[in-house]
Amino acid sequence: MIVAGEASGDQHAAQLVEGVLRRAPDVRFSGIGGERMRRAGVEIVIDSAQLAVVGLVEVLIHYPTLRHALETMRRNLREQRPDLLILVDYPDFNLRLAKTAHELGIKVLYYISPQVWAWRQKRVYTIRERVDMMAVVFPFELPFYESAGVPARFVGHPLTREVHSSLTRDQAAASCGLDPARPIAGLFPGSRRSELQRLLPVQLEAAKRLRAEMPEVQYVMPLASTLNEDLLAPYLQAAGIEVTCVSGHFYDVIQSCDAIVSASGTATLEIALMGKPLAVIYRVNPLSYRIMRRLIRVDHIALCNIVAGKRVASELIQDAATPASIADELKRMLADPAHAARIREGFARVREQLGDERRDTDIASLTLEMLELAGDGSLETAND
Repeated sequence: MIVAGEASGDQHAAQLVEGVLRRAPDVRFSGIGGERMRRAGVEIVIDSAQLAVVGLVEVLIHYPTLRHALETMRRNLREQRPDLLILVDYPDFNLRLAKTAHELGIKVLYYISPQVWAWRQKRVYTIRERVDMMAVVFPFELPFYESAGVPARFVGHPLTREVHSSLTRDQAAASCGLDPARPIAGLFPGSRRSELQRLLPVQLEAAKRLRAEMPEVQYVMPLASTLNEDLLAPYLQAAGIEVTCVSGHFYDVIQSCDAIVSASGTATLEIALMGKPLAVIYRVNPLSYRIMRRLIRVDHIALCNIVAGKRVASELIQDAATPASIADELKRMLADPAHAARIREGFARVREQLGDERRDTDIASLTLEMLELAGDGSLETAND
């Protein structure tokens, strides 16, 4: 059984499934996920689009849906007794499901660690009780888990292998229906509906402000698999500004851009790995923010900055994420080549930190090991 509650998790889980099935085609997968996992061969019990919410207050609002999904998966664990439960990120839901699996004697592999090193660090003891193996994607996570007595392996970050475009910047721009001769700004509001509601209006207002100073700039927006154009249409109509929306081909969209304003999340890491100038924004319910701010134990919010170990991309969080501040940062990235170059140089450190040559094993091999299907039991057998 495999559970990924969000769009980024769906992508990483699909890669895991494909890697396992190439080596052990008789393994069967079912669980929570999206279209990528379905195409990879997973029997989808619950579509992850129903569960993609963020923020403490937002979770309370969607609690009945989340609770029903949790009870459904608990029942499936009891009835199906899978050989392995694989959890991908999505910690509040997945750690509850891990408790049921542990009580049933089902092994648990956790892939894409909760950010316990950043906030609510005491969750590491819950993980120690309920999880048999952590498959971590950042090298700095290993000592954190090892010091708490949690078995962990560094499997490398999946994005280092996934993130690429075969197109040049100009080719990518043309493929997105944009004019390669004009500057292009990316507006990335996130993959959740709640993010769309909170972030897209301020991004669009920032674009309108910038249009007065830089009318030649074009705007492009990737459409996450969990969203659709009908959801975007009211925001775009109200803003009265032309934005090219592109479904799929996410990395080609990134490649087409000269500067990007993105919601905090996995996308910031993807943009960093492609070396594009970036500003990070985020807003949640004000009550959620006040609570979370007291719990956070890291200096940066954006994953790209955490991995880089310094503030490379500007972070405009909560009240700082205004149309004026976003427009100013976009203008600076587009009009100041030295500023854009400094961001690119900082992001070179991100790829260096996450390189495959540093990993202990890969996630498919670790999955097969836990399923006891790695040939003679060695990782080398499954690692060919």
